[in-house]
Amino acid sequence: MRLPSFARLLPLLLLPLAFLLAACEQKSGGWAAQLLPADKPAFKNTDITGLDYAKDFSLPDFNGKQRSLADFRGKAVVVFFGYTQCPDVCPTTMAEMANVMQQLGPLADRVQVVFITVDPERDTPELLAKYVPAFDPRFLGLVGNKAATEKVAKEFKVFYQKVPGKEPGSYSMDHTAGSYVFDPQGRIRLFMRHGQGPEPVVHDLKLLLS
Repeated sequence: MRLPSFARLLPLLLLPLAFLLAACEQKSGGWAAQLLPADKPAFKNTDITGLDYAKDFSLPDFNGKQRSLADFRGKAVVVFFGYTQCPDVCPTTMAEMANVMQQLGPLADRVQVVFITVDPERDTPELLAKYVPAFDPRFLGLVGNKAATEKVAKEFKVFYQKVPGKEPGSYSMDHTAGSYVFDPQGRIRLFMRHGQGPEPVVHDLKLLLS
């Protein structure tokens, strides 16, 4: 009997290997899924998804109701640390967020801005109730006692300290100027820089809400 040539045997030898490779690809979800990174949202601000701190807060609002992230599930939450007598960073940040809410239109109802005071000594609930909603009625101010403020600032790794003023007993507060953003599922996602204008913030919030 005449033996088949190597050229005629080659397809028969390769056929099992082809089936084996196809099975491996199907089981693993495809080679492309293994080799290419998953698409990530093109955020304008710093993506801190998976951060191992800044997970939650628990403080009373200016109406005396205890608040945490769970209260705002289904909304994107923007958390900013400041104080009412801040001369620059705080009012400009709040004004910028008010502008963001206007540009978001109907989507703004799915965004909650939270202002946490780092100056509980002077920022009473009554003062916060006048200051924070003046930028937008939907904005919420939180104020705890000294220990509670220190605890939440530590959780978010937010820096703040008193800076003595010219007059006895007067002072200002140095503090972290950026804001943290949580998605509607309550997961930390972004750190927003101060003073960038509303457009990047609007862009990123729309991504989180899409």
